Amino acid sequence: MSTQSATRKVCVVTGSSSGIGAATARLYAAQGWDVAINYSREPAPAEEVAQQCRDLGAEVLVVKADVSSDADCRRLAAQVQARWGRADVLVNNAGTTRFVPLKDLDGLQAEDFQRIYAVNVVGAYQMTRAFVPLLEQHPVAAVVNVSSIASFMGTGSSIAYMASKGALNAMTVGLARALGPKIRVNAIAPGLVDSPWLRNGLGEVAYEKAVDSYKQRAALADVITPEDIAQAAWWLGVGAAKTTGEVLLIDAGVRITRG
Repeated sequence: MSTQSATRKVCVVTGSSSGIGAATARLYAAQGWDVAINYSREPAPAEEVAQQCRDLGAEVLVVKADVSSDADCRRLAAQVQARWGRADVLVNNAGTTRFVPLKDLDGLQAEDFQRIYAVNVVGAYQMTRAFVPLLEQHPVAAVVNVSSIASFMGTGSSIAYMASKGALNAMTVGLARALGPKIRVNAIAPGLVDSPWLRNGLGEVAYEKAVDSYKQRAALADVITPEDIAQAAWWLGVGAAKTTGEVLLIDAGVRITRG
């Protein structure tokens, strides 16, 4: 076990090799926390984020794990326990989708729903369950789930994706009831996030059109950055002492539209 474990807190971020997860890991590292970086496919991006966190003074654990596998979730928790003997905040950021136009009902099959739910909903549940024994040891413990504004607006990459995020919102409330008062559970629902994940999924032309349209509609005339969501994950993880069971929209005011 690390000698730092007695004095430094630990944040575990799933899907943290890029985008929101990477920004969240860096922010917690910059605030003096140690961080666990999780990835499911390529190690190089995760190692790059890990080095960025080390450069900020953090001790870092990098773990390959598929959150849709309960065994992987429990193994990740065991590795965190062996390394630090604690976990103070869990950020369930890992997610997946399939880009299918909403009107193309034949573009989605049951298998697509099952795969997306396995990561976006079941994965968050399994990770939370695996980390409860560590989290409940600390009075400031929190779980932060990364949802999406798609769950409220009926938009997004696919109907399966928006439905999975709606389920995640409901599960957030249920877990908040089940795990209180020792562990707070909240979610963040980002609007359009400027990230390689969305750019690659939509394609460059469609992505630029989506950004322009979003900015025209949003009250703040802007899109969201991964760092915006990291700031929210920091507040919900550390600062929101009396907040649980909430879904926080970070959308630049797209729901209220521009006046």
